[in-house]
Amino acid sequence: MTSFDFITLDVPDVAAAERFYLSAFDLGDRLRFRQSDAPTSGFRGYTLSLTVAQPANAVAYLDAALAAGGTSLKPAAKSFWGFGGVVRAPDGAIWKVACSSKKDTGAGVREYEQMVLLLGASDVAASKEFYVSHRLEVGKSFGKKYVEFETSPIKLALYGRRALAKDAGVPMEGSGSHRLTIGGDAGPMTDPDGFAWETSVLAG
Repeated sequence: MTSFDFITLDVPDVAAAERFYLSAFDLGDRLRFRQSDAPTSGFRGYTLSLTVAQPANAVAYLDAALAAGGTSLKPAAKSFWGFGGVVRAPDGAIWKVACSSKKDTGAGVREYEQMVLLLGASDVAASKEFYVSHRLEVGKSFGKKYVEFETSPIKLALYGRRALAKDAGVPMEGSGSHRLTIGGDAGPMTDPDGFAWETSVLAG
């Protein structure tokens, strides 16, 4: 199984980003920051997701993110698939917190079951072929619409760019830097949509 250990976000102010993410999500060494003012506009082509056990946990994360300075893109609500909401961090990264359950079994706590990076691919089949050629194993695949790879501890998935933007509640148009780098043992490499991997060791 491919190791996908951390994500590096390029942000204009590292100290401010560290404060926001500690208050909102507290993901420890799964999230890193690098100062950058690389030009970017609109949708950056990805979303980050936290899957949780119950709606109250999703609300706990989303409320904390909003209190720390995030912006709501989709308020927490029930849907046919479960419950969730979407926020944009002050640095521009889009985060979704969701669960398949529609009922609470206890008080809300900020605990997540899985962290997922969803890449909006211009051609899901071509990106899938690229990653398979770099020895990533496919866990789930739904034609040319969605692909999930066997990566750990962070899950990597591909979704069509238009569909991903719609799910996030934003227009699909965007250009410039993704302001995101994937850290794991599959790189260094850059996929067909310009998402870069770096090979590094988690800080001790």
